[in-house]
Amino acid sequence: MAMMGTTICAVKRHGKIAIAGDGQVTMGENTIFKNSAKKVRRIYNDKVVTGFAGSVADAFSLCERFEERLNQCNGSLERAAVSLAQDWRADKAMRQLQAMMIVADQENMLIVSGTGEVIDPDDGICAIGSGGNYALAAARALMENTELSAVEIAEKALRVAASICVFTNDHIIVEEV
Repeated sequence: MAMMGTTICAVKRHGKIAIAGDGQVTMGENTIFKNSAKKVRRIYNDKVVTGFAGSVADAFSLCERFEERLNQCNGSLERAAVSLAQDWRADKAMRQLQAMMIVADQENMLIVSGTGEVIDPDDGICAIGSGGNYALAAARALMENTELSAVEIAEKALRVAASICVFTNDHIIVEEV
């Protein structure tokens, strides 16, 4: 049985990028397996933050592969993400992975999708996972109507998603670069 379910939201504002994620791991459609998983983490000497959604084992595998690419590309976030996406499309085993990631350094924020795409969001806001659309809508509204920081917007957007999505909880971790 697959373990999944989460929400990750990233916000870029005033030269800072924050990625927030909840801690819920769901087994199947109706069992909360864990509520304090850490799905947002720092890698590459704390210069890069990743957040992942989807199947837990697949997401861990992707994070490890992304960190390997980051080391091979001397810390270039875009090159590492494109390299991972190319591998994802070409490798038969990787194509089966059911996960997505948001990755960020001090300047860039990217979504790396399960179809092998690398997406740079237009408005400095992106979200993935089961509650991603709720968090995205909340973050956009907060960005337009408040002067909150990137960290505050990402966290509040996750709280909105947690109040709507049964696969998202309010055990939130936020990392900023």
